[in-house]
Amino acid sequence: MGAEQVREDFVGLYGTEPEGVWAAPGRVNLIGEHTDYNDGFVMPFALPHTAVAAVSRRTDGVLRLHSADVESGVVELSLDALVPENDRDWTAYPSGVVWALREAGHPVTGADVHLASTVPAGAGLSSSAALEVVVALALNDLYELGLKGWQLARLCQRAENVYVGAPVGIMDQTASACCEEGHALFLDTRDLSQKQIPFDLAAEGMRLLVVDTRVKHSHSEGEYGKRRAGCEKGAALLGVDALRDIPYDELDAALARLGDDEEVVRLVRHVVTEDERVERVVALLEAGDTRAIGPVLVAGHASLRDDFQVSCPELDLVVDTAVATGALGARMTGGGFGGSAIVLAETADVDTITKAVEEAFATAGFLAPRVFEAVPSPGARRLS
Repeated sequence: MGAEQVREDFVGLYGTEPEGVWAAPGRVNLIGEHTDYNDGFVMPFALPHTAVAAVSRRTDGVLRLHSADVESGVVELSLDALVPENDRDWTAYPSGVVWALREAGHPVTGADVHLASTVPAGAGLSSSAALEVVVALALNDLYELGLKGWQLARLCQRAENVYVGAPVGIMDQTASACCEEGHALFLDTRDLSQKQIPFDLAAEGMRLLVVDTRVKHSHSEGEYGKRRAGCEKGAALLGVDALRDIPYDELDAALARLGDDEEVVRLVRHVVTEDERVERVVALLEAGDTRAIGPVLVAGHASLRDDFQVSCPELDLVVDTAVATGALGARMTGGGFGGSAIVLAETADVDTITKAVEEAFATAGFLAPRVFEAVPSPGARRLS
């Protein structure tokens, strides 16, 4: 959905030209899953798929929202009536951003918004974060708030945590707001320090595929929250602020201190080893040894499957089939319980691997997966 089409649709809806058009991408997380709410390390990059918003200011305390992707008319809301966890529809994401901006003291007096997104919903690719960030960036520009990308990400996370009621970490919003084309973002979620790591697979004869299993998930439906609570319990039992504070070389001793609480042991083991995997991938990429990250991705999937227990048969089938067919590495990406897997492969092997995965799904009686290439793309930006 191009900027011009979104602009034209805005005019058709609201009878006037928008003040601008903005885009914010979905993301793929290369490595570092369920570490962000444990103050750990993550490594996402932005997808070419984006949420696009045409927006104009209002001065009457009214927020009007419309999405090209939802069969409904314009939704009109009063800014003074925005209440956390009161909206269970798609409108909670953009209206939550407006609520968070106003709660933080920013003088947002209303807006007309028209949205269209090419980020697959429910695929673990941060479609909700893209919606949040594109609205936040538009309002930041229009109201001249002067907020940086990481500050917008924090506000969007607050919108999702408090207004929507989903206990997500900071990764998705920061990736959408801050990623750069041709790079993966090495992010420390404790202090939000960032390092852009060059990640140009095509130049090295490789591709990264996303396999959307079409199994839908919902983070706000309990399982995500249970695991987060388990991680917090583990940190409390170990006397640290967050699991990020457990050194990798002291993991065995830490697990021994947890006794026979098997669930907490598994959760702690995943987070500590996953942080180490992120640091290993960064070191390998900086050393120019990109192909060597493949086995690290596979190890990350095993940990998510066995220790964190957020995989599903469809995700496991993608990983197992891809690796057996010659992929350099593969793992589930995103929060889990469905969604997508990523596959790192030599360019020459892409067609063979794709066909093998599609045939495996057909044999298993699963819905046909959607397979596309993930190209590291720009973060949120103004289009016009």
